[in-house]
Amino acid sequence: MMSTKSRAALLVEFNKPLIVDEIGLGDPQGEEVLVKLFATGVCHSQLHQIHNTIPGVRIPGIIGHEGTGVVIKVGSKVTHLKEGDHCMLTWVPRDAKEDSPAAPGTQFEWRGEQYPAGSCYTWAEHALINEQFVLPMPNDISTASTSIVGCATVTGVGAVMGTAQVQKGQSVAVIGVGGVGINVIAGAKIAGANPIIAVDLADDKLEFAKEFGATHTINASNTDAVKEIKALTNGGADFAFDAIGGPVTTPQSLAAVRSGRLGLDRGGVAVVVGIPQGEFTIPNFQFPFGEKSLIGSFGGSSHPEVNYPQYINWYQKGELPLDKMVTTTYTSLDDINEAVRALAAGEIRGRSIITFE
Repeated sequence: MMSTKSRAALLVEFNKPLIVDEIGLGDPQGEEVLVKLFATGVCHSQLHQIHNTIPGVRIPGIIGHEGTGVVIKVGSKVTHLKEGDHCMLTWVPRDAKEDSPAAPGTQFEWRGEQYPAGSCYTWAEHALINEQFVLPMPNDISTASTSIVGCATVTGVGAVMGTAQVQKGQSVAVIGVGGVGINVIAGAKIAGANPIIAVDLADDKLEFAKEFGATHTINASNTDAVKEIKALTNGGADFAFDAIGGPVTTPQSLAAVRSGRLGLDRGGVAVVVGIPQGEFTIPNFQFPFGEKSLIGSFGGSSHPEVNYPQYINWYQKGELPLDKMVTTTYTSLDDINEAVRALAAGEIRGRSIITFE
């Protein structure tokens, strides 16, 4: 029985506008949690889902994977949350263990039929999801700007702190300074990196990146970005983060890091953060002769129960300026297709969110 009536933005057909419609949700069972959403981020990953360019997308389905809310009900096996708790929703499981089975998804009802909802969704006024994807958060902090922590921050800041483990004084280049890219920059600043070089094709986004710690900016549409990065870092950056994952930007990121010195040190590290888009070609001599490394970062190599409280702590201390990162706020789920259009058109600096009244 579907005891909670709600509304969701439904992906019913690929490459078509989402349909905002009523859905039904059951009471939480076992390890499930029912959450009333306060806010959700609008992420590029959802564009990939809408256009079916990543595997595993179900239709009809509900997407979105970062948000904040309040716990309405909990299942009998939930131990870390209770009714009334403010919480954060994320696609990264909170306490994944070796050999543990994947947390099961839930169901929703739409137009009289039952459909699988997947592990996490946030483009809805309510969400019924497994406790693995819900973490408690302080009840006295913003529920709007913190709604981006569950993806943009964990992916960007996490890539710096968890995957790359950047140290004070190391040089960092960030290719692509959208919602994830500015989180990489913010993380690099917290880590004490210097210089921090932002690379993009849009001057307004490059100027915006300075607010989060970029010490230098490069517009790759009119400048040889790799050459300029090498000039600014005395031969190449210690780390280059590809926040786009494109067939041009990934080779650029590897070319932009320094070569190693035989008997002295290894070369720099290129970190692919953005969702890959097609194949790319890299001259393989960079690996043996430059001792460079090309690695991927998935969810910032994060452990949410450890890392998310640290992100909130940095936010409370003013070191992680989430409020500045959110530049566009839509106040109704009915605005979802406009939010998707604006993101796809490159009109959003930082991150946009949707709040629920």
